[in-house]
Amino acid sequence: MIWIIARREFGALFLSPLAWVILAVVQVILGYMFLANLDNYFLLQPQLLQLENTPGVTDIVVTPLMQVAAVVLLMIMPLITMRTLAEEKRNRTLSLLVSAPLSMSEIVLGKYLGLLGFVAILVGMLMLMPLSLYLGTNPDTGKLLSIGLGLLLLLAAFAAIGLYLSSLTENQTIAAVSTFGALLMLWIFDWIGATLDNGQSVVAYLSLLQHHQAMLEGAFDTGDVAYYLLLIVAFVGLTIRQLDRDRLL
Repeated sequence: MIWIIARREFGALFLSPLAWVILAVVQVILGYMFLANLDNYFLLQPQLLQLENTPGVTDIVVTPLMQVAAVVLLMIMPLITMRTLAEEKRNRTLSLLVSAPLSMSEIVLGKYLGLLGFVAILVGMLMLMPLSLYLGTNPDTGKLLSIGLGLLLLLAAFAAIGLYLSSLTENQTIAAVSTFGALLMLWIFDWIGATLDNGQSVVAYLSLLQHHQAMLEGAFDTGDVAYYLLLIVAFVGLTIRQLDRDRLL
């Protein structure tokens, strides 16, 4: 039943033009930035050849691109997650799901997996740009894998947070704005934490930016992966608990 709900949720995303528009807009914006970074790399290449231990094409083209991609997607992901449960509540169809022979865990996991399907397509399309560099340059494969995994985990965490906040209201606008606020707060925790205990405080550890930046630089750490997985599990669990509470009311 989880997979049936996931397929239904995934299909519902593409029934409206919103998902298509988001995919198109993200590709156009980041495609332009990718070409601009690539042009800058070719302009700098004669100077780089004269230096030792110079940054490669991955550092100059891909890393800055994915830094911008993370910020752009932080603003866009709330538009994808806002309707997940809020629309079900507004249309009174959530009660039908709840009354079906399904557990809250199956409903929430199905919804979340549907969102992950969209996230996987989005990340796959974005990674086509760095992969195209193999046609004429020599990118760092290990760093590309770290960047791709980091972006996938980041968006999976965005989706989990958005799913939970969508479960708190039946108003999609409120769900989107509150999700954006929560993601932005977790993002800027890095700036706040930098002023506390030389950046080694708990606040700094909670920052999405700190863990994502490490993976962008190719520093793969199981601690960063564990952070994202714990964040996902925590918010998916909170969503299940919230729906259980709504069912009892």
